[in-house]
Amino acid sequence: MTTEIATLANGCFWCSEAIFNRLKGVKSVVPGYSGGKVENPTYEDVCTGRTGHAEAAQIEFDPTVISYEKLLDVFWHTHDPTTLNRQGNDIGTQYRSAIFYHNDKQREIAEKSKRKIEESGIYKDPIVTEIAPFKKFYIAEDYHKKYYEQHQDALYCRYVIDPKIQKLLKQYGKDVKEEFLISY
Repeated sequence: MTTEIATLANGCFWCSEAIFNRLKGVKSVVPGYSGGKVENPTYEDVCTGRTGHAEAAQIEFDPTVISYEKLLDVFWHTHDPTTLNRQGNDIGTQYRSAIFYHNDKQREIAEKSKRKIEESGIYKDPIVTEIAPFKKFYIAEDYHKKYYEQHQDALYCRYVIDPKIQKLLKQYGKDVKEEFLISY
């Protein structure tokens, strides 16, 4: 089986990991940092907003089960791509919306997908999602991995991540792994 990598930034990587990890064909989701200039940044560094990095998720997926297009469709519908450097109460360049493409094919698909979402009219405001070449990904500290699964009772998880997962289940239930359908 050949897998591919997608690197997406759509706000807090705890949300991104929880959402994309539930999709059939996704082999792994790793939270981390991408799109900046500082090498080997820490969470504290990224939180300053001075590294240029966004909180991102690196998604390994099987394209015979889930396409890059489908990942982007989920991406567009599970965050607000119209708010610059912000997702809800998470504010700063580290929370920007971005697609870091790994090759020309991903770039073309991302640009087409962005045009399609703009033309759909589902968002009243302009899409501000950055589409940029992937350069480097820095894996986040261990305590960020599987954060939602380990902290489901935390207020942030209940009030920010849970509604996104509910939206995922409602819109993409057929694409969600069976074990995650049972838990809801």
